[in-house]
Amino acid sequence: QGFVGVNITGELNDETVEWMNTPRCGVKDFVGYGTDAKRRRRRKRYSLQGSRWRSKDLTYRITKYPSTSRLSKKEVDEDIQDAFKIWEEVTNLNFRKKDYGSVHIEIRFERKEHGDGDPFDGPGGTLAHAYFPEFGGDAHFDNDEYWTVREIKGTNLLQAAAHEFGHSLGLSHSDVKSALMAPFYRGWNPNLKLHKDDIKAIQALYGAETKGPDPPTTTPTTTTSTTTTTISTTTVKRRFLPDVYDPDAPNLCKGSRIDAIFSTEDNSDYAFKGKWYWKLTDTSIEEGYPRKIAEDWPGLPEESIDAGFTWTNDMTYIFKGSQYWKFKNLEPQKDYPRKIEDGFPGIPVDLDAVFVWGGNGKIYFFKNGLYYRFDPERTPEVSWKYPKEVQNWGFSRASAATQWKNGFTYFFMDDGTYYRFNDRKFQIDNGEPPFPRDAGKWWFGCKDNTLESDTNFYNFLGLRNDFQDIKRTFDEEGDETLDAMAGDE
Repeated sequence: QGFVGVNITGELNDETVEWMNTPRCGVKDFVGYGTDAKRRRRRKRYSLQGSRWRSKDLTYRITKYPSTSRLSKKEVDEDIQDAFKIWEEVTNLNFRKKDYGSVHIEIRFERKEHGDGDPFDGPGGTLAHAYFPEFGGDAHFDNDEYWTVREIKGTNLLQAAAHEFGHSLGLSHSDVKSALMAPFYRGWNPNLKLHKDDIKAIQALYGAETKGPDPPTTTPTTTTSTTTTTISTTTVKRRFLPDVYDPDAPNLCKGSRIDAIFSTEDNSDYAFKGKWYWKLTDTSIEEGYPRKIAEDWPGLPEESIDAGFTWTNDMTYIFKGSQYWKFKNLEPQKDYPRKIEDGFPGIPVDLDAVFVWGGNGKIYFFKNGLYYRFDPERTPEVSWKYPKEVQNWGFSRASAATQWKNGFTYFFMDDGTYYRFNDRKFQIDNGEPPFPRDAGKWWFGCKDNTLESDTNFYNFLGLRNDFQDIKRTFDEEGDETLDAMAGDE
């Protein structure tokens, strides 16, 4: 009910039944666990599954065409090509069809049980399903559907394929009903195009389209050698560029321990170590970093910070010693710093880490192997049951923590490693390679103790594909408990 925008009653009413009987994609919906109005307003509507392709030049092959459809092989080829083109037009991705050999994305039309443990159900119901990049990216379509092209009857292949290929590229379902990545089939749309929600989602994984104009086809009439450079039509402006190289700047690839990591309201991501900070991209480090805290964060201590987080009011709170500061992105707010005991009663000084946990939307503070849960909507804000042992989270202590854009919580250790935490199961997540992992390689784009700004790490946002229907329950005293109830979210 919550995912499709139906009034949440917990009852199987007529409107809910109607949505349940609507033809849809077979990929399971991931529903965020934040329920209060402020968190719903702040969270992104689109959803990133987490994994993506290393290469931007992707190949596909249709290994099994529909056998019960009246569509010709040519019509299927054209609609599949057009479906990929929809995503290609807003990114730097390029798709190429192959007739043989290995490919990135294999496409098949199958019936009922077809070997992947996710059988189709005949006409209506589940139309198709696809696998995320870390699981191969293949797309399967139900052969029993009445597939059509450019007509209102039946199920439009172009629309279904474009949706499934969104999954093949790493997108989960969106709760924006008019988005292409919404889970339910809405009927043929002769003017099919991506919703702005779809565009934001795919560009969050692969960046915006920056392909330049085609190179000239004529040969220059000159006797000297000429180098032609195609310049992108989209200019990326860097706010900061260092004037000179500072030999004192730390190398995160030789020591990946960090003091703090957080995202600001404008979706910028920052990591701090000593008197330096880095702006992060989805794959490594932004060009022109590190920079000194004192250069860009007015009023903050020059030598280091302890921790920081951004709250639902879009303000970022940064802690050092017994004080804290409030920022709106990089703009300091008036009348700060203030004492932690005044703004966050019950929270100790000299913190190790702080983060907003996705499991319940509360603020968690770590200090010397203990943690405190802070709830601004309760009095007292810190329950008498706290502090508790950090060991409950699966490790002894952390130097930094953050909730990343894929919805998982990440804990960074003193030794330069990190853990990915499965908020739905309240445990360290499974992965290959297993956790903890080296933060330098997997977060900061390191290779052989050096930074590679153009490295595209496939698993940087990667997460385990574990779409169980789970209901989280949190008792009033603040204990983190998990109650698994199939089909009850």
